Amino acid sequence: MKFNYLRRIYLSDTDAAGVVYFAKGLEICHQAYEESLTQRGISLSQMIQEGKTALPIVHAEIDFLRPLCCGDQIQISLIVSLINNSEFAIAYQISPVDNLAQILVKAQTRHVCINPRIRQRTDLPAIILEWLG
Repeated sequence: MKFNYLRRIYLSDTDAAGVVYFAKGLEICHQAYEESLTQRGISLSQMIQEGKTALPIVHAEIDFLRPLCCGDQIQISLIVSLINNSEFAIAYQISPVDNLAQILVKAQTRHVCINPRIRQRTDLPAIILEWLG
């Protein structure tokens, strides 16, 4: 599944040098992930309240090819892929809205499905498998 999310870089996203730093870059990617779930009718808050499924990130990486600065209009593209019955990955590319061919940032997260009560792996729920396509 591929999903695109548009966003502006705000002053609060930047450090003292005026650029987005790694932790904020990953946060922006995570916002795009959450929005992709919401657009497919998946409620993380409901999942958390039910307490049966959690999807923690077990690996994250980010490469800044060019800086992201306050006021930049960006598009975050997500490509999700199933790894196995309890794990999936998301590849992110961030580009300026006015030049989608230019890649500013590449990132990736890997998620594992667990039962939060016993903290053990479990199969991904059907709704997440549908989201994965």
